[in-house]
Amino acid sequence: MINYKEAPDIKENLQKIAQALQLNHIKLDDVHCFRSHGSGSRSTIARCYALGKLWQQALNTKAHYAIEVLSERFDKLSDEEKTKVLIHELLHIPKSFGGGFRHHDYACRRNVELLYRRLGQ
Repeated sequence: MINYKEAPDIKENLQKIAQALQLNHIKLDDVHCFRSHGSGSRSTIARCYALGKLWQQALNTKAHYAIEVLSERFDKLSDEEKTKVLIHELLHIPKSFGGGFRHHDYACRRNVELLYRRLGQ
């Protein structure tokens, strides 16, 4: 069974990354961060979820995104790799911040590496 806990440390890191990279389209107040425990996934390190248009309308709300890090894998990474994983998850959020999702043709290793180098780390 998977358990989820809010992850303020992840939220803080996302805020620093988004600000440093000037990802101004990301409305950080509407990005929620969680750390999960107990996933059976063998390769997933983190996930990005979007509240799509239909659910926004059904719930009479705006777009929100959730980023989940899988504790068993994420917490063992070096700081550099953690940062790259979080950049990757941020890349899934489109400029419209409307509940859509950018796929792995954009949230790819090449773009993650470019942005990581921009951080100057």
